[in-house]
Amino acid sequence: MFEIGPRSDGKEGLEFVNEIVGGVIPREFIPAIQKGFEECLKNGPLASFPMDSYRVRLFHGSFHDVDSDSLSFELAARTGFRESAKQCGPQLLEPIMSVDVVTPDDYTGSVTGDLNRRRGLMKGMDSKGNATVVKANVPLSELFGYITDLRTLTSGRATASLTFSHYEPVPTNLAEGIISKAKGAVKA
Repeated sequence: MFEIGPRSDGKEGLEFVNEIVGGVIPREFIPAIQKGFEECLKNGPLASFPMDSYRVRLFHGSFHDVDSDSLSFELAARTGFRESAKQCGPQLLEPIMSVDVVTPDDYTGSVTGDLNRRRGLMKGMDSKGNATVVKANVPLSELFGYITDLRTLTSGRATASLTFSHYEPVPTNLAEGIISKAKGAVKA
């Protein structure tokens, strides 16, 4: 028996907590169970997208003297994960980029409008001489072709810098489309 959930320390990867006592599962099978759960990081419950982290607490189980082997325990961990992870409310995450655009004041409205259209969340604006620095967090998926579009919007007079900021859950309506498209690709 095991319990799965989010990591308590906020780190990436598997946090495996072995609380087996009394030999209900022999020690030599514990690494196989851990390996089974680690393999599940590569193919999560949402259309087999990889997971960044989760926690497993192993606290009970059983074995058979003749029929138990490491592979059986590894496969049992994978199967148990697949069955239970869907009930845990997993979320699809997307990378969010920190975007800083330096633009002449005349184009500030066009730049902010374009960032909003790209699901950007405005963080603020600063003045820098005759220019404005527009700061926003924007999903990476919305930024493909952005520099070309920015040059077109500003007649080539704006510059932008993009750096990774963090991950955020994908909005539900978009996540459903991504997951159904991924499931369709797997079946084809």
